[in-house]
Amino acid sequence: MATDTALTLPEGYADFLNGLKTRVRDAQIQAQRVVNTQLIELYWGIGSEILSRQTKGSWGSGVIRRLSEDLRIEFAELTGLSYRNLQYMRAFALAWPSEQIVQQPVAQLPWGHILVLLDKLDDPTTRNWYVAAAVQHGWSRNVLMNQIMNRTHERIGSGPTNFTRQLPAAESELAQQIAKDPYVFDFLELTDQAAERDLEQSLMDRIVETLRELGAGFAFVGRQVHFDVGGDDFYLDLLFFHVVQLRYVVVELKTGKFQPEYAGKLGFYIAVVDDKLRLATHNPTVGILICGSRNDHTVRYALGQTDAPMAVSTYTYDTLPAAERNALPDEDKLTAALDSLLDAENPHG
Repeated sequence: MATDTALTLPEGYADFLNGLKTRVRDAQIQAQRVVNTQLIELYWGIGSEILSRQTKGSWGSGVIRRLSEDLRIEFAELTGLSYRNLQYMRAFALAWPSEQIVQQPVAQLPWGHILVLLDKLDDPTTRNWYVAAAVQHGWSRNVLMNQIMNRTHERIGSGPTNFTRQLPAAESELAQQIAKDPYVFDFLELTDQAAERDLEQSLMDRIVETLRELGAGFAFVGRQVHFDVGGDDFYLDLLFFHVVQLRYVVVELKTGKFQPEYAGKLGFYIAVVDDKLRLATHNPTVGILICGSRNDHTVRYALGQTDAPMAVSTYTYDTLPAAERNALPDEDKLTAALDSLLDAENPHG
């Protein structure tokens, strides 16, 4: 049907249309969630029944395979009734034994997410932590896999910080969540010629993965952000804004070993951002220094002498294949080579 171009639309039509579009999209999403929950409930029920019959009788793998064949004959259009999937349903019911499965967060996840959780995690507490995080942050299956492989649960809040001393209790707890340690930047594919600028460039080239590694809520503000302080020029490596916590996050990158003066410079940048960018509605700016390695004793002395809330973390190549990891220079060689390179080539270091 053609649109009448001569039609004069009443006042408020555009807002009304946009409102309807939002309602339709919300309804579509809600319908998908309902369908997903029903599917998850069905799969859990099948798995629970299989478990029950195996407990009471001789329901071995041969019977489960025959069950799969008979179900697929009856429901040829369905792809989720394979023998392997029935085994996953059994594992699903075993992992979450409560009959109130639809009331649990795991019921909000797609089946593919649940398969990842079953394949990669054995500990129920850890598994439920990833379930809650995936639901809260809307992680895709690939993001969930990445978070598990990068040991996000183990690393959150483990970096040395002075948050508890410099921030109120509630803010300290929130800020601590964004100080994971160590950050895993394997996806950056850095070579043995890496320097701060290479690390920074790689972070920028793969900004989606970088934000994903930093955690949910980070929005990119700028790179090499320039500040004029009384006629002196300063360049901040990376600046983010955490949209949930309403605070700026200053990120400084050093490929070598942590030095006490790094904390002083990061504290300076935090103060500048607080003065020039932070609004009255924003929470205190937080700094994160990502370096190649650190001596925890040195870090704690350095953090003890600053009033600026900051964390010191490391990045790691832990999940690289052995050959690629072994191809990287050792810490001493990397530190010496890159420090010399930076002194000569980095005017803003």
